[in-house]
Amino acid sequence: MSSLSLAVRDSSTMLRRNLLHVRRYPSLTLNLLLSPVVLLLLFVYIFGDVMGAGLNAGGADRSEYLSYILPGILLLTIGGTTIGTAVSVAMDMTEGIIARFRTMAVHRGSVLIGHVIGSVLQCLMSVVLVGAVAVAIGFRSTDATALEWSLAVGLLTLVSLALTWIAVGMGLISPNPEGASNNAMPLMVLPLISSAFVPVDAMPGWFQPIAEYQPFTPAIETLRGLLLGTEIGHNGWLAVAWCVGLAVLGYVWSKSLFNREPK
Repeated sequence: MSSLSLAVRDSSTMLRRNLLHVRRYPSLTLNLLLSPVVLLLLFVYIFGDVMGAGLNAGGADRSEYLSYILPGILLLTIGGTTIGTAVSVAMDMTEGIIARFRTMAVHRGSVLIGHVIGSVLQCLMSVVLVGAVAVAIGFRSTDATALEWSLAVGLLTLVSLALTWIAVGMGLISPNPEGASNNAMPLMVLPLISSAFVPVDAMPGWFQPIAEYQPFTPAIETLRGLLLGTEIGHNGWLAVAWCVGLAVLGYVWSKSLFNREPK
């Protein structure tokens, strides 16, 4: 077999292994998935009228606020799911299975590729579940065309890939699964301080640069524009640039950490 065929075969095996772990130990994924669902319900039903009134110039509209915050909640879901990836990678590194793989005729990169592909699939499934909850409580996107929906799915996939590679690096550098969970926490915190819940121009002046110059805000604004027909402007290119840059950085970082000789 060629090296490419071996890489594909071993990566498929590692992908099945990671998906089996998710099926056998669903509690971690479930806990991370519940957080964005609870936030969605909390902000819509507790704060929805008040926040909707702010967006609608005085007219309370919970459904409008639901439409506004859903893109941010979807990216928050992806960030939370990738925390599980960091924990899973740290568990592999600390429980000795990686040391065993190093002694076997296994393609070296297949372990990480299996984690990444498995995580992206989990992110997309989590996004579908959270999106289903949003539709059940009233979200509608009647103006989005088939092309815009396709671009939205592509953006969510690209964000999932970028954050997954960063999460893999965080898992590799962590001394234990608990440390990996803490190290990856910014992947859930950054969406909270972006334009996910309120417009950037409604924030205090000193805080606006923090919300604006980070990867989640352009991705959220792009997704919001695709689903709701709002202005995207330069956010589309910024979102793609952030995703590609983070994916490349995460890949190079993770590969370097994984190829280090164990101490």
